[in-house]
Amino acid sequence: MRRLRLAPRLVCALGFVAAASNGVAGDLTFGVTLDGKPIGEHRFTITGPTEAREVESDARFLVTLLGITVYRYRHQASERWRGNCLSSLTASTDDDGNASRVRAEAADNKLAVATEGASGALTRSLPACTMSFAYWNPAIQTQTVLLNAQSGKAETVRIGRVGGGTVDVRGRAVAATRWRIEGPPQAIDVWYSAQGEWLGLDSTLEGGRTLAYRLK
Repeated sequence: MRRLRLAPRLVCALGFVAAASNGVAGDLTFGVTLDGKPIGEHRFTITGPTEAREVESDARFLVTLLGITVYRYRHQASERWRGNCLSSLTASTDDDGNASRVRAEAADNKLAVATEGASGALTRSLPACTMSFAYWNPAIQTQTVLLNAQSGKAETVRIGRVGGGTVDVRGRAVAATRWRIEGPPQAIDVWYSAQGEWLGLDSTLEGGRTLAYRLK
């Protein structure tokens, strides 16, 4: 059986809503499905005002086949923000037994990123106001480079609005606009309500499988 591969950037920064950009705090949960079947949740807590926002997130996925576990995923992250700028990040990931850690800290007009994983320890220097894959913040729509909180890499992206439709959220169909983030390894469609709330996302994984998030 081909090993399941979830794109790191799909989960590295999930767990937020667009309302947070206005200083709204709260606990939120996204249900996660693979090919329409539930595999787990991504829970998070947002606190603080816009100029000093803190975000804690916890993603846990479990994929089974005929009652046998074939894939486990756990990702935890703590982010600190000053407006639209990421000021610090600490993230740990267990991707089916492959462990990694990422730390980022803004200082001296740069964002210093340190990564530890199977390939060893690496360091990178990014512009001070680099954003992560913070789907909750509308400012992401103007970015061309984003920090991947699982791999520690800076990823080149293209982001634009690609239409609209409806998304099933909390048992009802909600009108939504769709924004597409394009870049390796695959595109991500992110859905927002008319009020700017982040409702979910969809992406096709390697092998044609579909990963989806929906606000619960």
